[in-house]
Amino acid sequence: MTSPATASTVTPLTFTSYVQARGPVLLRTARSLTPNPCDAEDLLQTALAKTYQAWERIEDHRALDGYVRRALVNTRTSQWRKRRVDEYAVAAVPEPEPQHGPDPAEEQGMRDAMWQAVLRLPPRQRAMVVLRYYEDLSEVRTAELLGVSVGTVKSAVSRALAKLRDDPDLAAVAGQPAAGRTAVPAQSGGRLAA
Repeated sequence: MTSPATASTVTPLTFTSYVQARGPVLLRTARSLTPNPCDAEDLLQTALAKTYQAWERIEDHRALDGYVRRALVNTRTSQWRKRRVDEYAVAAVPEPEPQHGPDPAEEQGMRDAMWQAVLRLPPRQRAMVVLRYYEDLSEVRTAELLGVSVGTVKSAVSRALAKLRDDPDLAAVAGQPAAGRTAVPAQSGGRLAA
């Protein structure tokens, strides 16, 4: 006769308890089959879905890890076979067309010089230029924010642009042969093009 202390109560293994106990180990296996961690999670989920469908048919629950691993490998193999091949063998590798356009370093230099020139403007003009051209606000909205009339905004911005056109540091950057630009580009749709 066995005593209650030595008698073991065997609780049946459920799918949920199996996944909770073995999930991290199985995820490591899935990650060894695919380089992308997100694809590994999808792969494991697909294999576990197949295992869930076959749960009642699996008699030996000690072999569950092997069953799930086989499902992982088979699923990954099926995915690999179905993948779309976008590479084709050719005699000569086609060279991409050279991209012609402004040099990003020169454009950044121009933007930096423009901002430094804006910072040299008097505070009120600087505020109006920033609101009008950097924040792309209308003259009316700029006037409302600063508590001035629309005419004040127009005249102050006009004077500020004249100062920017005459700024020697900005002219030096814009006068570089590779840049080929004017000191202060014209207004474009309410924006100060830099």
